[in-house]
Amino acid sequence: MTQAVAKTILEVRNVSKHFVVKKNLFSKKRLIEAVRNVSFEVIEGESLGLVGESGSGKSTTANLILRLLDCSEGRISFRGTVISDLTEGDMRRLRKDIQIIFQFTSSILDPKMTVEELLTEPLRIHGVVEEHELDPEVNRLLSLVGLSPDERPKYPDQLSGGQIQRIIIARAIAPRPKLIVCDEPVSALDVSIQGQILNLLTRLKSELELTYLFISHDLKVVRHICDRIAVMYKGEIVEIGTKDDILSNPEHDYTKHLLSSEL
Repeated sequence: MTQAVAKTILEVRNVSKHFVVKKNLFSKKRLIEAVRNVSFEVIEGESLGLVGESGSGKSTTANLILRLLDCSEGRISFRGTVISDLTEGDMRRLRKDIQIIFQFTSSILDPKMTVEELLTEPLRIHGVVEEHELDPEVNRLLSLVGLSPDERPKYPDQLSGGQIQRIIIARAIAPRPKLIVCDEPVSALDVSIQGQILNLLTRLKSELELTYLFISHDLKVVRHICDRIAVMYKGEIVEIGTKDDILSNPEHDYTKHLLSSEL
């Protein structure tokens, strides 16, 4: 029997991001290296954890992948296309295949839109279904994230934190993406809700054949959901490997520090 060959869905090669800052009109310009010579691959169907404390460069890396920022150096490829060179128009057409699940905040969803409107919006923007199919598709999305159609007329301020995060997830999966960047998706939730959302993400990954780049500062969360882990420190990846290798036999002192602080 022939084994399926693992395919690379995302390739980050020698990527750096520099910011030039000035404290005031009379001060000298200063170069800040937020990300420095970062390289890694994400394999189709896996969940790769990008781990590090605040300021390590992981969120900047995510923004470069999403093209919310442009690389200073290096290249980023998605399914063989170098997206770091694409025009905004070409990138806009690709965005349906690369989505993001944001960290929960009360302001992440438009408070003037109902749940139905919040889910219909990405379906229309990306032309996922025909107009007459919008109604059943909204119900399908709600079912996928464990919510009832009864939530459709509600506004965000009528929902719990866990329900809001489920709507954020539903908006991310609405365009039927191939890759989802999960940016600290459970860090602001109560511990009792975190497990439910992580279980939901695990189930959706399997059911919808998704690939995750999972950004977190919490090794307990990464332990739950990721197949491999890349550790970032001061803008660089200092260690990358399978979940078991990184958590059981860390090599870099910073990884050891993260593990010891988890205890």
